Amino acid sequence: MSTSATAPATGQPPHSSAPPAPRPGLVLAVITGFMLLIGIDVTVVNLALPRMGDALDMSRTSASWVLNAYTLAFGGSLLLAGRLGDVFGRKRAFLAGATVFTGASLLAGCAPWAWWLITARVLQGLGGALAGPSTMALIVSTFDGRARARAISWYSAVLGGGASVGLVLGGVITDLASWRWVFLINVPLGALVIALAARLITEPARARTDRPRRFDVAGALTATAGMGALVHAFIRAAAHEWRDARTIGSLIAAAVLLIAFVCVEKRAAEPLTPLRLATRGTLARVLPAITAAGAAMFSVLFLLAQYFQDVRGFGTVRAGFAFLPLMVGQFTVARLSPSLVRRVGTAWPAAVGLALVATGLAWLGGLDEHDTYVGGVLGPLLLIGIGIGASMPTMNTYGMSGIDPRESGAASGLLQTMQWIGGTLGLAVWVTVFGAATRDASSDGSPEHVLTHGIATAFAAAALCAAAAFAAALPLFRRRRGN
Repeated sequence: MSTSATAPATGQPPHSSAPPAPRPGLVLAVITGFMLLIGIDVTVVNLALPRMGDALDMSRTSASWVLNAYTLAFGGSLLLAGRLGDVFGRKRAFLAGATVFTGASLLAGCAPWAWWLITARVLQGLGGALAGPSTMALIVSTFDGRARARAISWYSAVLGGGASVGLVLGGVITDLASWRWVFLINVPLGALVIALAARLITEPARARTDRPRRFDVAGALTATAGMGALVHAFIRAAAHEWRDARTIGSLIAAAVLLIAFVCVEKRAAEPLTPLRLATRGTLARVLPAITAAGAAMFSVLFLLAQYFQDVRGFGTVRAGFAFLPLMVGQFTVARLSPSLVRRVGTAWPAAVGLALVATGLAWLGGLDEHDTYVGGVLGPLLLIGIGIGASMPTMNTYGMSGIDPRESGAASGLLQTMQWIGGTLGLAVWVTVFGAATRDASSDGSPEHVLTHGIATAFAAAALCAAAAFAAALPLFRRRRGN
């Protein structure tokens, strides 16, 4: 797939010619700057969590909800948020989401009690979800052809790198200042984003005139409740067994609600998420690969954080900086992805990138407690970072290339939802594999050996998932020749 508007491999409509926004570089900086904050907040609290628990007298279960509340609110609201941007305007949705996120960050940083902090994290997730799909939709509506491909490459690099930045930043801030600044740092940055967005971002004329005339209330209720139940089931499974009664109950509720959602969408005049987006066209072709890739990639930050701190004995700052090769590899290659696509099409960067991710995860599957960082971890991190940087921006660009501008918010919401759901499900599965492997090896050696065995086993399972993502990307070769 070429990202040029004139190249048929993109699936991009030739008539797509939205006028460039004023100062497009600044507009892109504002959009990606806020997505960096969202990406950071996925992981920034990981290394600060013990100190939060001590300060607010939280139990281990309560402390876990500082992470889970954000995940649940964000993942459960993306489908609804995407359509809200289509209906009420992408700029309005972006500004509203950024405002809620920034205000919630202030509340979290000032939290005097555990329930206050968890509630603020829910609001952060809701704000991030409201703004998230509109960021991609604004890029699609604002940029064309090669400019759009470059913009999405920046977007993907920043969003993907945000999780790694969050680990580094969380460790540094927690050690040098206070866990409260993990949240408070968002306040001035968020305020700057809001001020610049209000001044620089303009709603594309076509988006203003072609908005849906009705809002699908029934679809919104069933989608949000269903996705929330599904994310909750995965979170619950990661902390308990899959046989846990609440996990099973959440899965059943999610199945019922999501089936009801599909039935509603089939009958709705202007559905929340047009089902054809998930069944045909450019977006449908990449969703399986993106979902499986998200599941595989979520293993890296969680499992290696355990390895660095519990096996290697790294402090919070050192553990955070240990992820830098992943971030550097991902960011560097993501910036090169538009050039790669122009030269060789979509399929090669997507497939080779996912193959590198699978190789890196398989390499980590052989991790030993005696391995050094350079000998056992550095190489896999570089492979995985390069693979993510090559594959994800390419698939994001291709997936959004054939979308009607009127539905770009809904399409972006669906794209981000599947990545998020894949990652959340993957994390639950890898935690389950890790727990089973450590129990099996509990009598075989030192605690470090047992932990490393569990981590390596989970990485081997994640490598199989990345291989499945690679297989799901192979049909892009056929699609490219047939376009």
